[in-house]
Parts: sequence; C-alpha cells; structure tokens
Amino acid sequence: MADPQALDEVVEFTSGLIRIDTTNRGGGDCRERPAAEYAAERLAGAGLEPLMLERTPGRTNVVARIEGTDPSADALLVHGHLDVVPAEPADWSVPPFSGEIRDGMVWGRGAVDMKNMDAMILAVVRSWARQGVRPRRDLVIAFTADEEASAEDGSGFLAGRHPELFEGCTEGVSEGGGFTFHDGSGREIYPIAAGERGTAWLKLTARGRAGHGSKVNRENAVTRLAAAVARIGEHEWPTRLTPTVRAALDALAALYGIETSHTDVDRLLEKLGPAAGLVEATVRNSANPTMLDAGYKLNVIPGEAVAHVDGRYLPGTEEEFAATLDRLTGPDVHWEFAHREVALQAPVDSPLFAGMRAAVEEFAPGAHVVPYCMAGGTDAKQFSRLGITGYGFVPLRVPAGFDYPALFHGVDERVPVEALRFGVRVLDRFLRAA
Repeated sequence: MADPQALDEVVEFTSGLIRIDTTNRGGGDCRERPAAEYAAERLAGAGLEPLMLERTPGRTNVVARIEGTDPSADALLVHGHLDVVPAEPADWSVPPFSGEIRDGMVWGRGAVDMKNMDAMILAVVRSWARQGVRPRRDLVIAFTADEEASAEDGSGFLAGRHPELFEGCTEGVSEGGGFTFHDGSGREIYPIAAGERGTAWLKLTARGRAGHGSKVNRENAVTRLAAAVARIGEHEWPTRLTPTVRAALDALAALYGIETSHTDVDRLLEKLGPAAGLVEATVRNSANPTMLDAGYKLNVIPGEAVAHVDGRYLPGTEEEFAATLDRLTGPDVHWEFAHREVALQAPVDSPLFAGMRAAVEEFAPGAHVVPYCMAGGTDAKQFSRLGITGYGFVPLRVPAGFDYPALFHGVDERVPVEALRFGVRVLDRFLRAA
C-alpha cells in the first residue's frame, strides 16, 4: 500500500505543478519544459533515469521505464500531459496558477486536467522506491507536451520518432475515467473509459462575389457560409452504438433495473436520469460550429467567409460522417479537416479493466463500476499507432455535489485533497497487480 508520505506528496506535487504555468494557446504557444523538469527531478529521486525529449525547444516530454518482475509480461504505459488550457484570472475566485490549498481543495488550472494524475503517478513511483516495490510488468511512465492542441510536440512526436521507448507496451492508462459520478440517489458510479470518439476539427470555406454592401448579391459568401453552418448546427445525427457504448447502456440499465433497449436509445436515456450524462454524448456523432471569420468592413461584401466546426465521430462511422458533411455544406461551401484523429475502443472484458474495477471497489465499497466512451480525445489516439490499447482511469473519490466533469477546462478548477489521496491508494493497488 502507498506509504503516508505518498499521501502528502500527491497534494504537494499537484500544487507544485499547477504553479508552473504551462498554458497551451495552440499554434506552438506553450512551454512545458519547467513542468517536465519538475517531473523528471522527482522521477530521478525515485531512482529512475528519465529521458527528456523535444521536437521543438521548450516543448518537453519525459519518459522513464520501471522494470517489472515478470520479463515475459507485456509492458504497460501510464501517461499524463503537462500542458493546460488558458485561464482568465478575472473569472476565477483564486489566481489560476497559484496552486492554493483551501477548503480541503487544491485550486488551479490543471487540478483536474490533468496535473492531478501526473502528481499521483509521481507519488506512487516514489512510494515504491522507498518500499522497494516493483510491479509485475514493465511500466513506461510518460509525461507529454501539447495534448491540449495537436499533440505534434507531445505524444505524436514520441510515437512517431521514439517508438523504441514503448517497446513491449500493449496497453495504456491515462485520463478520462475512474472518478465518482453521483446520480442523486446515493449511488456512487465509477465510469472507466474504454473508448474515445474520433476528432474531426473542420474548416469550412465559402467563396462568392465581393461587392458593395448596398447592392443585391446572390453570390454572397457570408450568406452561403451562414446557411451551411445553420444546417450543421441543427442536424440531428442518427444513433450509432459501438460495443463500448452498448456495454455502458447495459451496465447502467442493469443498475437501475431497466430493460435495455438498443432500438429506442433516447427513451432509455430518459429513464436513466442523471446517469444518462455518462453516455448521451457518445450514442451518435456530433458537429458543433465554434468559430466564424468573414469580412473587413461593414459595407463591403467579402469574397470569402470561413467557419470552424468541432466534429466528433464514433468508431466505424468516419465515412458516414464525411458524407453527411458533404450533404450539409452543399455545393457552395468547401470543407476540409483542420485536425483529424482516430476513434478508439478497448475491450471491457479484459484483465486490465477487471484490475481497475477491483482497485476501485477495494477502496470504495459499494462502488458501481461501468465502462463508458469519452466524448473527446486524449493522447491515447497517438499511442494507438504503436498498437497500444488505451483506457481512461484517473481514480478520484469526490463528494456528492462536486461536479467533477464540469471542471474540465472550467473556471475555478479544483480537486479535493482527499480525492487525490484516494487516487494514490487506488493507483498503487492497480499498478502493482496490473
């Protein structure tokens, strides 16, 4: 079991990492190196030999390997990212990079996404070093840059340029699941991620005839673009159930004593009440317009207008997604992928999933563990290119009324101290036996 020092270090490390501003504004505007140095120093303090790797100066990744006791066992990748999304200080109750510990919480950008997990990994590894513990299988520890943008300087770079560091890894664990979901009836549900929707960030371009704003123009690029954006925003995507989502619906229906229906999914979701929030975003594809850019003067009709759309698609539906976009944009608007990543799914009947379940249930008696698919994406997409099957597991036991998922990229991001300590105990138990 993790030693008492680990329970203190996880809090210290979460706060310390938050105080290192690793804001990723996209377009290369980020510097993770100070956080990478922080992590590498603590890994070295546990007797490991961490490598610091960069594609671009300042965009630093850290990789280390812990040798297991069973040379015949496949290796396990445990990874977390070091960058965070921007935070507007004026909107926050505390300075977002203060790492302040107040009211039993660690506050700041990255407290849940995902410097909490980074700190838990460091605390567990150091606890093992003090106790002389070795896991059964080799563990590859990776702290990555650039997850909050393209991952080109992070997991994409590592997978593409340094695959040898992940030799033998067949499975991986990172962000996206393992937290307490309270359904309002006293049940504690712990969703473990066994899939991700694919990423399809789109750029739409409409071209037309530029002209004076006072004259009739049947080839107005803004009008063409606006019509396409409206069609996309209003489109009702059909239900498409993947094996992971089916397993999630079956598990939740069984928990509530509801007859499972894969034909009328929306009706089933209504019956699940608050727990529907775990699956409703992943029973179909989605495309949400997010940005518009057109014109340079009020009385000038521009010859071009551009929009961006955040698209997400389920495994096996990429062709259908593209065909739908062709139809919705129409002949006057061109669309292309601005960023594109694969959809993932992992088996929910695997020994690794069972190990995560057992670890949660040991420290949260009465917990209801269910599989689910993440609506967004993680570095698991890039590591999947190396044949690594990814799961989302950041174990945290949070109190009722604490809306953990809402804090991802949110204002006043924070994590309970006791949730971090729970996470260390569970992660320690899981990784020892994995």
